[in-house]
Amino acid sequence: MIRKHQYIERTTSRVKTETLYHDSIVNLIYSQELENAPFLFRTLTSSRFSKFLGFLNYDTLIGSSISGVRKFADRLEVDLSECLDPPDSLNTARKMFERKIRYWETRQMHPDPAVIVSPADAKILAGSFCTSSIIFIKEKFFCYEELLGKDKPRWIDSFADGDFAIFRLTPEKYHYNHSPVSGEVVDIYEIDGSFLPCNPGAVMSLAMPFSKNRRVVTILDTDVEGGTRAGLVAMIEVAALMIGDIVQCYSEERYDDPQRLTPGMLLKKGQPKSLYRPGSSTDILIFQKEKVNFSIDIISNMYRRDVQTRFAEGVGRGLVETEVAVRSRIATVKERSIL
Repeated sequence: MIRKHQYIERTTSRVKTETLYHDSIVNLIYSQELENAPFLFRTLTSSRFSKFLGFLNYDTLIGSSISGVRKFADRLEVDLSECLDPPDSLNTARKMFERKIRYWETRQMHPDPAVIVSPADAKILAGSFCTSSIIFIKEKFFCYEELLGKDKPRWIDSFADGDFAIFRLTPEKYHYNHSPVSGEVVDIYEIDGSFLPCNPGAVMSLAMPFSKNRRVVTILDTDVEGGTRAGLVAMIEVAALMIGDIVQCYSEERYDDPQRLTPGMLLKKGQPKSLYRPGSSTDILIFQKEKVNFSIDIISNMYRRDVQTRFAEGVGRGLVETEVAVRSRIATVKERSIL
């Protein structure tokens, strides 16, 4: 019997059960039969197969018919009223997935410049690489060095014993990523890899899946004029099953004049940075040691005992996600921490 997966709705503290979209496909990929067929497993998690699934589900009439765009929106509680474009124009699965929202009205930010915000509408887990931390999590979700790139000793050293947050985006979510901090881009690079699902069951079936997937790493220096003053921050955008691309498209004002990221570019906190096309996906933020405090509710929710979570096996204990909104507070710079 497959266990359900629950999380905490932040605004109400209620326990909710997640609708696991494409769960049957993910369970097939991680069935015992395919575990004994490594060639087939590699094929099903390859770039070519992932793009084929994305095309079938989001770009064909068959996919739109099977998904039922309106049915999909209703079943997964997509709020069409917050969309920038008229709901009637979102008439394909891809348009629904890549929708823009009036985030300046519907996802307002805390005014404190020391607040660090969520890069996405997502479900969050927080952790630490430091063994003495109360939120130390043994390597399960990713290998630290491999995640940043083993040929990047400068960044591996810079973030040693730091803290991290994992943001899991599900298919119904708004899929623009926003900058969690204000700072200067000092490095941006892509690491090739597989297209493993971000479904919680699949994550627990694999060893360190997020450091195996294709990903884009952006290093931000926030100790610059107008910056958040949180030291270096790594933002890692991880592709997954049916993700066709990670498009870097930073806009300083709403979605106007999108730009590709380059070193030296200054990013403003809360502004659109990139777009996933389409499927499930994950953002990971890494902070330097003793630079930030995560919000208390996110940490306390992780250890609630009244929630059924698939994030348990291999971790040593159950870990409960909190659903957060893009641009909402997830941490603060330590020197100016607020509750």
